[in-house]
Amino acid sequence: MPTVLTILAEGFEEIEAITPIDLLRRAGADVTMAALAEGIHVTGRNGMTLHADVSLAAVEARDFDCVFLPGGPGVRHLRADPRVRSIVLRQHASNRWLAAICAAPTVLHDAGLLAGRRFTAHFSVAGELPPILAAERIVADGRILTSRGAGTALDFGLFLVEKLFSAEKAREISGSICA
Repeated sequence: MPTVLTILAEGFEEIEAITPIDLLRRAGADVTMAALAEGIHVTGRNGMTLHADVSLAAVEARDFDCVFLPGGPGVRHLRADPRVRSIVLRQHASNRWLAAICAAPTVLHDAGLLAGRRFTAHFSVAGELPPILAAERIVADGRILTSRGAGTALDFGLFLVEKLFSAEKAREISGSICA
């Protein structure tokens, strides 16, 4: 089964993290929720605290089929942590999937991975990402998958299932949740 690393930083957007994680796990993916900080409890922007599986330090050297970065105000922590940049660059160099939603595409931008690519992100970071495809809900360019925000989290989660499994599996999951 595909492996997915989801990096959770304090202030993550709950819908953007939980919805894709849930859909990927329903499909059978082995999703590891890694807390950016030392502890394994991470509080989102709306006060929901998730119990991560591990700290990022415990898995940062492992390879995953996909690295998924949720958005929200916590993206500033992802951008400031050199381990995240290293993981993203290693993932890209290995031609494995990178998924980012909301403000998280800025992490990919900081790593130099969005130059000359098609992508979308939340309107709040459009000034930093001038070639943003703001009208697109989801954009795939090679192995880089981006989405706009909380309102697109369900679609993005199903899209990740499609890319990591198949369109048939995504339709199956979609049907099972009445999407």
